[in-house]
Amino acid sequence: MMVDVRTVVVAIGGNALSPSNETASIYNQFRHTRESLHAIVPLAVEGWHIAIVHGNGPQVGDALVRNEAGRHLVEPLPLGVLVAGTAGWIGYMIRQSLTNLLAQANCERRVVTLVCQARVDENDPALKEPTKFVGQTLTESAATTLRAAGECVEKDSNGNLKRRVPSPIPVEIVESRMVSDLVRAGTIVIAAGGGGIPVYSNAGLGLEGVDAVVDKDRAAAILAKDIGADLLMILTNVDADYAGWGTENPRRLDRLTTSEALTLLATGEVGVGSMKPKLEAAISFVLDGGSRAVIAALKNGPAAVAGKSGTEIVPDVLEDSAQNPV
Repeated sequence: MMVDVRTVVVAIGGNALSPSNETASIYNQFRHTRESLHAIVPLAVEGWHIAIVHGNGPQVGDALVRNEAGRHLVEPLPLGVLVAGTAGWIGYMIRQSLTNLLAQANCERRVVTLVCQARVDENDPALKEPTKFVGQTLTESAATTLRAAGECVEKDSNGNLKRRVPSPIPVEIVESRMVSDLVRAGTIVIAAGGGGIPVYSNAGLGLEGVDAVVDKDRAAAILAKDIGADLLMILTNVDADYAGWGTENPRRLDRLTTSEALTLLATGEVGVGSMKPKLEAAISFVLDGGSRAVIAALKNGPAAVAGKSGTEIVPDVLEDSAQNPV
């Protein structure tokens, strides 16, 4: 173990475990889970304290389909409960797969899945405006049927028809203290799966569930802040963020200060499609006191930790110090 133990929160997308271009069988999802975790094993071997947050977009979308298929036989479950279910099932896949990979690497680390709640503001306007795409691509016929039932269906950035559900911004991971205690003890914790089960504070009842899906990158940023992580690492399917993505001359961004990143976001030069919440989450973590955040390709996790891959977001003062050393 390292003398100076560092803590990282790693965010892995649900699409990494269930790509849209293949059958979402549990066999395929286990296979992709194992592939996704190869980036984390070296960090565990080096002694990093680790928390893992995963998405659930494809999985919760499939759960909604199962809801509809069986609605004449059993009572359908609300979206918030489906999120809890996916956190358990994906958490199981990650825990089993990571435990096996660590054993193969002769690394004795405990791994646990903790199903977490993400507290949101009950007055968040996002609760009334569905923005998050979930599930597999729909046919025109299926989209028409869902719209007739009051569901929101739109085309995503790739032109695919998908469901859209509310995605409020999390303000707290309710179980963050427990996550922190476990992580500090050396346990690798899979937490806030699917972004956490969305809940709000009810003056009379305490915490109450809400039907939405919290963005996992936002949840990872909140968790990283709450447990005092040194690094937030968001793993995705591209090697870095780019200015002018989709144009003839995209420009790879290796390192940005928070001010630079905010300016590029405001001008629309970065943050296209699904990259926007990732960049926003990275910025928010650093603005909240984090040392740095990095957005990188899944396969490049260890290199990204070493500052050799991906897009780094750093505090303005850190960049100033690097350019003007005392």
